[in-house]
Amino acid sequence: MLDILKDTVIDSIKLLPFLFIAYLIMEYIEHKISEKSKEKIKKSGKFGPAIGSLFGIFPQCGFSVVATNLYAARIITLGTLIAVYLSTSDEMLPILISKAVPINIIIGILAVKFVIGMIYGFLIDLFLRTFKKGKVKEEKIVDLCEEEHCHCENGIVKSALKHTINVFIYIFILTLIINIIVGVVGEDTLKNFMTQTSIFEPIIASLIGLIPNCASSVIITELYLSGIISFGSLIAGLLVGAGAGLLMLFRINKNVKENIRIVTLLFFLGAVTGIIINLFI
Repeated sequence: MLDILKDTVIDSIKLLPFLFIAYLIMEYIEHKISEKSKEKIKKSGKFGPAIGSLFGIFPQCGFSVVATNLYAARIITLGTLIAVYLSTSDEMLPILISKAVPINIIIGILAVKFVIGMIYGFLIDLFLRTFKKGKVKEEKIVDLCEEEHCHCENGIVKSALKHTINVFIYIFILTLIINIIVGVVGEDTLKNFMTQTSIFEPIIASLIGLIPNCASSVIITELYLSGIISFGSLIAGLLVGAGAGLLMLFRINKNVKENIRIVTLLFFLGAVTGIIINLFI
């Protein structure tokens, strides 16, 4: 139990800088930029999926947390959010490096996740612009303090710090619960579950990848390095591994139905991509 608590504290503390930066950006946009400038920022997001996918490939899930906050405030598009989620790797990169995996393989995996995230992100935004135009009202950038009802108007640094602390507590509690569940179930159980259902590997990998815990990316990466699962299953599991970003989604975005649709879309994209890769490799 002490190890679980220690891991939870470490995982949560790692997110603190990302949380603070995200809220600092949001507070600055809310309090220091005019409405006209806000709309310009939003419209300039047409290249968001490429930028989001690039930032997402950095290890740890901090950028997925930042992206979730920015999406909840409607500063970035859904396509950009999905691009970040798909390219985020959590513990994959440190494990590959620690196992002395050849650099060309590491770069190849990162490149695949980057390209897939970017392509899906652009396609989603294109679909929404093309087929949803005129059917839904244009969403505006949401004011953070108005949404949270926090009445924090004493400077953007204090406001950002207050939001960071509140969300940190939320993430810590949920991460602790998830870590306990994973600890009780056991990583070996999850590994056996995957190896006994090889026909549906990409689907199972995507389900495990949805677990907002670093254990999911660790398990999937180690199984691939051991030659137990295919490359397609590796990509499927890692694509959906948005980590704490998914926890943040349900905390900060008030539309629960939308959150469920986003998670379902993420799972679908990961599983289908893994199946397609396995068909050709």
